[in-house]
Amino acid sequence: MNSVTDIDVPDLGTVIASLDGIPRGSRVVAAMSGGVDSSVVAVLLRRLGYDVVGITLQLYDHGAAVQRKGACCAGQDIHDARSVAEAIGIPHFVFDYESRFRTAVIDEFADSYLRGETPIPCVACNQDVKFGDLAAAARKLDAAALVTGHYIRWRRVDGRPALFRAADSDRDQSYFLFATRAADLEFVRFPLGGLSKDSVRRLAADAGLEVAAKPDSQDICFVPGGRYADVIERLRPGAAEPGDIVHVDGRTLGTHKGILHFTVGQRRGIGVATGDALYVVALDATRRRVIVGPRESLLTRRIRLRDFNWLGEGLFDRFVSEARPVYARVRSSQPPRLARVEKHADGVEVALADGEFGVARGQACVIYEDGGAGSRMLGGGWIDGTVASVPLPHGFGEDSAGQAPADVR
Repeated sequence: MNSVTDIDVPDLGTVIASLDGIPRGSRVVAAMSGGVDSSVVAVLLRRLGYDVVGITLQLYDHGAAVQRKGACCAGQDIHDARSVAEAIGIPHFVFDYESRFRTAVIDEFADSYLRGETPIPCVACNQDVKFGDLAAAARKLDAAALVTGHYIRWRRVDGRPALFRAADSDRDQSYFLFATRAADLEFVRFPLGGLSKDSVRRLAADAGLEVAAKPDSQDICFVPGGRYADVIERLRPGAAEPGDIVHVDGRTLGTHKGILHFTVGQRRGIGVATGDALYVVALDATRRRVIVGPRESLLTRRIRLRDFNWLGEGLFDRFVSEARPVYARVRSSQPPRLARVEKHADGVEVALADGEFGVARGQACVIYEDGGAGSRMLGGGWIDGTVASVPLPHGFGEDSAGQAPADVR
């Protein structure tokens, strides 16, 4: 293995900038999942002369995940993290957070699906487990920072920390980090935000790391093969209650075996046919109804958000009062699009200039300063409801409380 001090790091300036305010020689905790990204972070920290402590969280599944590819934070990944730490000469600890992860992430994931939502457990894991519990553990070790392998850029604006989309737009993970608390921005750091994935793999290879060619995790870590319904039925036996599949024109087209098998925007696997293309338009958990209709029924121009997290400059109320245009991202797989943020008595709402198709409750809406690559992330919230651009008949498109969404204009 090459000495970590001999590695040629591309864009080293962006790595150093992400660690601004943390003197070299300071103790830092590297969150090591066992993958190539977090392993390279540990290497870079050693390369720059920090006192690095590696920590891996055992989050789930002590047995079945050992041989499964594409997982993280379990089985083989813990072994890989330990091996990397040993190879680069840093102490390494494994913390058993399985119970905490079950309560904060897995149970909420199951309950969210049963409420007719489409959750993003990775956001909850980052917010509650990694940047909550793990950050607290890092502080107890007298660390100056918790450093992770996420692809998002950290830099100061007018002396204060701010987050920006990653330089590698294909790897940008800012969508999953919108809930990072402003108070934690000084403590959590992201050295890989200015690097490409190819550069990271080359660094791992140059350092002689065995994980250099290790595949990235693909599925949600505790959902092998993407079979969400199987996991939910195991966690909540008997919760998959049957109900009706109803067209937006009022016709009952058939029955289903549980709304947990569906998500808004879904086209395949609905189980009914009318001769026209049908999409899942809404999920009515209270009445156990799956509401379907043509694609135009999916168009949404206004979104209601809950638990909005503001990371921009100054007070959120002042920003909203200035009615500045922003860019909103309602899926991790698409670029931000022109929008406007509003604050009302009952919460935050986002008006989408061109609308979006198939916006699902439980997903995130993340706000950026502009639509370009590398734009600043201003915050975001959980999607709590939508207003259809094509009016639906009364009684359709309700939220889980059975209330028809009001026009919030």
